[in-house]
This record gives sequence, structure tokens and C-alpha cells, in this order.
Amino acid sequence: MRTMTDKLPVESQAVAPPAPIPWYRRSAVLPWAWAAGLCLLYATVAVRRHQLLRTTGYDLGIFEQAVRAYAELRAPVVPLRGPGFHLLGDHFHPLLAALAPLYRLWPSPLCLLVAQSALLALAVVPLARWARRALGVRAAHVVAAGYGLSWGIASAAAFDFHEVALAVPLLAFSLEALAHRRWGAAVAWAAPLLLIKEDLGLTLAAVGVHVAVKGARRLGMVTAAVGTLGSLIEIKLLLPAFNPGGDYAHGGNLGDGHGSLLSTLAHAPLDALRPDVKALTLILVFAPSALLALRSPLAMIAVPTLAWRMVSENPFHWGTAYHYSAILMPVVFAGLVDVLSAEKAAEAGHAARSARNVRASLATVLVVTAAMLPSFPLAQLVQRPTWRTTPHIEAARALLARVPDGATVAASNRLAPQLTSRCEVVIFPTFPVDSRIDHRETGPLPAPTAEWIVYDAVPPEAWPQKSGPWPYPVEQQEAELRAAREKHGYELVAARDGVTLLRRAR
Repeated sequence: MRTMTDKLPVESQAVAPPAPIPWYRRSAVLPWAWAAGLCLLYATVAVRRHQLLRTTGYDLGIFEQAVRAYAELRAPVVPLRGPGFHLLGDHFHPLLAALAPLYRLWPSPLCLLVAQSALLALAVVPLARWARRALGVRAAHVVAAGYGLSWGIASAAAFDFHEVALAVPLLAFSLEALAHRRWGAAVAWAAPLLLIKEDLGLTLAAVGVHVAVKGARRLGMVTAAVGTLGSLIEIKLLLPAFNPGGDYAHGGNLGDGHGSLLSTLAHAPLDALRPDVKALTLILVFAPSALLALRSPLAMIAVPTLAWRMVSENPFHWGTAYHYSAILMPVVFAGLVDVLSAEKAAEAGHAARSARNVRASLATVLVVTAAMLPSFPLAQLVQRPTWRTTPHIEAARALLARVPDGATVAASNRLAPQLTSRCEVVIFPTFPVDSRIDHRETGPLPAPTAEWIVYDAVPPEAWPQKSGPWPYPVEQQEAELRAAREKHGYELVAARDGVTLLRRAR
């Protein structure tokens, strides 16, 4: 007996094509959509800070002078760091020259701030792509949001520009390659770390150790050796060769230890946890992953950066401010995806339980991210002062506009990056007076030699720095300003709302 179905044409019996997948759920689009959104978020914070005079000569001005020199095919001699100071004698970051073509097209400090925003956002692509393939679309969104809003990335995006921004996406792509056992690609992505900062050779070595343990032993051992030797060569030979003082500018951060190598090593575990801020930072580094990243072997790649920061004698290295934790965030979220992927695979026979565990972990990540967000710089976007231009800022801009292009200028720290794209700028009062960045002169400072001096007695608040003068106490800065007029031949051009503009008399 024939059925009704038998009477239908063949075409009508064909299975209907599946519904098209929305663009925002496509695996190829999702990571890049997050990258674009995060780039816009970071750039908004960074650019607005610059417009509010919250960026600084130390460090945005320094890096702009270096990139400007590269763009003009000159050695990166940076007047802000001292007369004739070659910046490769401070940190070893020749890969910074890769930004020179972009700066040539857009000679502005905003070029560096937007480039940094794009680099930090780019790192979300391999992390979200890996999470999408291993855990699904929802997990990819959680990982992208967790990384993108993490305090380590937010702190870097909202404090000037730093070379470590170049390293963040490279390490993220390397970690994705490690997850898929593409050992050669992992090493290739990580290799440029040697040209970004002298300590990152040790991070490359950590990648090599992971490769050696998990798969390609020879490649991993060679990578570990190259990374370690590269850092040693840079610290012991290259940096002193470029440094005017003939030594490593930041060697003092390691201090003299406890009198001997053995004693220093014996005290290292306690020194890494004292004072208490160090232990808190170690917890907060892995908190965005709900501490799950600690269960992943990939977490070991964070050890070199954490180790030098915890044994440093510089208090800035111990906390959560500034840019020092940006390189750790890809490791943390790669560890999170690694752990959840392993749990999903291990529970293959118990799909329901596995799904519940993964969902609970991802929900915890979202809760931690939301809880930490108000305490870090991205929260500035919803604060009223961020969107208000004060009379003080308007006065400063008006006086800065009176400085002609090509002039030599001694400027207050937070006015310096407003001028570095068009003038030769040093810090007022003169700083530093030698090759050591931590040096403070207690006696009379050298006389200013710039054509112009622009001084801000009431610099705006600039997270994470408090309001107030830098690098010397306000009394000393005011005394130097008076001396410029009374002893060194400078005349008052204008003064408005605490901002003073002087010019050397002809």
C-alpha cells in the first residue's frame, strides 16, 4: 500500500537546510568581535586620560621620544631620561621599532596609546578561539570577558604606554599553540619576547621547558637554553653597553640580598611573601580564573615574571598597579581553558556532571570579574570627572599651545607628553641627573637650558599616582621655578590657574 509520503516529489522529501548561524556565534567572528570591542574600550580610557593631562613624561613621553627617533631613522636617544641617554640602556626592547611606521603616519602620543589598546585586545583572539573550540560559545564569551576586563590588562591599558604590550598577544598565541601541541608554532610565537624586554627571555625559557616536558624534548631544551642565555646576555652585556653609566639601570632593584648567594636563596621563599602586599598580589593574579589556572601546567610560565617581581626591592613591582601584570593575564586565562578542557574530557562518561562543573566554574569567573571591576581603572569610564574638562586643564592647554613647534622645553611630568610629538622635552626640574632612574638630587640642581619652561603647580590626579608634584617636593620645585627667573634669565610669558610659562630672555 502506497503512503502519502510515497506520492510526494523527491524534492519535497529532502531535508530542510539548517538555519544559518548568527554572525556573532560564528567561531571565526566571535574572537575578533571581542578584540574590536575591547580595543575601543581600552582606547577610550587611554585617550581620555591623555586629554585630561593624566598621562606622564615618565613613561608615555619617554616611549614616544624613542619611537619618534626610530621613525626618523635615529637611535632611540631620549632626553627625558637624561642627556644623550640611549633607551636600550634602560630596558632592552628593540622590537619597539616595529611601531615606527605607524608613528610616521600619525606622529602623536595617541598613536602609541591606540596601538597599545589594539595589542592588548588582540590577545583575546587566541584565548577565545581556543575556548570556543574546547568548551563552546558561552565559555568563549566568558573567557573573553574575563580576560578583557581583568585587572592586569586594565591597569596596563590605563597607564601610559609600555613595551610589554607587544608581548601580550605574542604570548597568548604561543599558549594557544601549546594547547594544540603545535610545538614549533608555540616557540615561533614566543621567540620575539627576547626583543621586547630583558626578563622575557626567561618567559621564553619557561615555554621551552613546557615544550620539553610535554612533547618535543630537543626543541624545548634548545628554546629554554636560548631564552635563559638571551636574558643573561642582554642584562650583563647589551644593556650596560648602551647605558651611559655602564651598568644595568635596574640592577639596584635586586639589592644585595642577604650577604651571600646561599643566604639569599634560603630567604627567598619568605622574601617573596613579605610584606603582605606580595602575597595579596599572588592571589589576585590568579583570582580572575577563580584560582583554577593554578591547576594547569601552563601556570608555570608565569613563574619568571612573578619571581623577579617578588624578590625586587622596588615596591612598585609588588602590587597590582601599573603594567607589570599584563603579561600574566594570558597565562591565567590559558590555564583556565586548559583546566576546564581537561575536566570536560575526563568526565566524558558523565556529561551532565561535567557540564555542571564547567558552568559553575565559568559563573564564578564572571562573579569575580564583576566584583573586581570597580577597583581598577576601567571603572573610570563611569566616573563623572572622566568626562569633565576643568578650567585648570583648559588653562594648561592654552599655555602649551603658545610653545612653538621644534622648541626645547622643560615641562612638568604631566605636561611633558603633551609636547613630545613636536618639541624636544625634558622634565622640569632637571631629572634625572645621571643614568640611574631612582636618583634624587638633594642639593642644587643643574641650571635649566631649555628655551621654554612650563610648570604645573597643581597637576591633575593620574591613576595610579596621587595628585601632587614629581619628582621633587613642591617646595623644591617652586624654588627652582623662582631661580629660573631670578638667576637663569627666564621671563614670565603667562600664568593661569597654577600653570606657569617661562621663556629664556634673548
